[in-house]
Amino acid sequence: MAKRWIIPPAREDCAELAQLWGVPTLIAQLMINRGIETDGDGGGFLSPLLKNLHPPSALPGATLAAERIVEAIREKRKIVLYGDYDVDGTTGVAILWHILTAAGADVSFYVPHRVEEGYGLHLAAIKRLLDDGAQMIVSVDCGITAVEVAQFLHKAGVALIITDHHTPQEHLPQADAIVHPTVGGTYPNPHLCGAGVAFKLAWAIAQRFCGAERVDPVFRELLKELLALAALATIADAVPLVGENRIIAKHGLRGLATSKLPGVQALIDSAGLTGSSISGTDAGFTLAPRINAAGRMGHARLAVELFTRANAERAREIAMYLDGHNRARRSTERKISKQARAMVEDGNLAGDARRAIVLASDAWHAGVIGIVASRLVERYQRPTVLIALSNGEGQGSARSIEHFNLADALCVCGEHLISYGGHAMAAGLRIDAARVDAFTEAFVAHANQTLTGEDLIPKLRLDAEVTLDALTIPTTEAIVGLGPFGLGNPKPTLSTAWVELAAEPRCVGSNGEHLQASFLQNGVRMKGIGFGMASGIEDLKHHRRCRVAFEPMINEFRGRRSVEMRLIDLQFPT
Repeated sequence: MAKRWIIPPAREDCAELAQLWGVPTLIAQLMINRGIETDGDGGGFLSPLLKNLHPPSALPGATLAAERIVEAIREKRKIVLYGDYDVDGTTGVAILWHILTAAGADVSFYVPHRVEEGYGLHLAAIKRLLDDGAQMIVSVDCGITAVEVAQFLHKAGVALIITDHHTPQEHLPQADAIVHPTVGGTYPNPHLCGAGVAFKLAWAIAQRFCGAERVDPVFRELLKELLALAALATIADAVPLVGENRIIAKHGLRGLATSKLPGVQALIDSAGLTGSSISGTDAGFTLAPRINAAGRMGHARLAVELFTRANAERAREIAMYLDGHNRARRSTERKISKQARAMVEDGNLAGDARRAIVLASDAWHAGVIGIVASRLVERYQRPTVLIALSNGEGQGSARSIEHFNLADALCVCGEHLISYGGHAMAAGLRIDAARVDAFTEAFVAHANQTLTGEDLIPKLRLDAEVTLDALTIPTTEAIVGLGPFGLGNPKPTLSTAWVELAAEPRCVGSNGEHLQASFLQNGVRMKGIGFGMASGIEDLKHHRRCRVAFEPMINEFRGRRSVEMRLIDLQFPT
């Protein structure tokens, strides 16, 4: 389906703001597009400072939780960190483990098995932990909906601290403290990820342990080290990279490459990134999938071990093991994607009368279906739920599009589900296999009532139309410097006016799946590569003239630097 290009008009005061911020006009336009409109905001965006992180005391529940945890440490009580199995949960557990260990705590961790147990606090697991002597449970990136488990722990006289960022339901669990950016108060950054919440609590624990807002040098250096883990999770969990999240991501990424943690060093080495700075793209698409592979294809406790108690030798062993899991994950993902697309096409499940997709199979791996759901959303522009069935029960992952809130949709269809939780754009669920058809009917009906035909048209939002001669190396370097990129601060995407083919385009890659072309405009020639765009080569050869949507990038080859385009889409004369 052809994409509709949406390009905002240039602001009249763009040149004035560019002068105020000391940047090229194009950079000012990119910043305006991201909601930066004042001098103070501009300076904070261009140079995010650690001193502008919000204090832990501003995070609802953090001060109380820190008091309870430090009290438990001093009373030598056994503390168990119970975390989620994704990047956000595993790094969040690691952050708190390091702080508690530095404070002399008796601390261990537990991560549920993604396939066998699923997301959240599980009563059976909690009972086992209590049998092993746990005297305080601290949840990480989960727990805000664990009403039943909280009641059990309260009756058992075991302390429960909940740290989470997911959407709460009507009834909150009974806990000694709930640390959450939107529960029990107002926090300036409601979009902290789970590891971000854990980092703020770790900071609060260090303050409480030291008896001062300014922690001692040992804790200060440790917190700086742990900021790298929070940055990794902030990017991987796709929270908006603005404000405080941008500060965490920007400074934490700088610390990744020089991290002293053996697990971080081993992970970077296994990904072939040693000796280079780590970009947001590296974190999100190279490092994070390796961490997630532990929970998707094996057990996420390995990822937590990697970042906590593993020495250099053990860290290398785990990192290589995760690398193998990641390769297996990619193979499984391709297989399921092919099957899912065939089900949609054969069943005509993406027609106008079906504005959502729900698929289920007992041949699918529950750890991979979330990635495949994202692929189907990209392809069909519909909210998608994939369900892996096993032993009469299904575990589902859902991904959405703009204007369709998954958390609300699953609530509407909740009568058909065993459990569910998540965000507006991503969620998970458990379901009895016998209820899949009824859930499908209800979910599709809700989508049909909620989404319009306009919502189903794929849209490509571009930042500005530029001429090729405007993309000098300094300007392109400034564009790259606006990173890290993600939700709230997407990679800058630009468009050209009409350009001519400068040479014959060709297909490249091991399977010829990528499109390589050179374009000419006003005497300026520029190369471009379109990954997975080989199908457009015949149209390009036929028309020889087009508009290009692209991301600008700096290519370095044999000491020579040049501006090139990563092609996103092409438009041809009608």
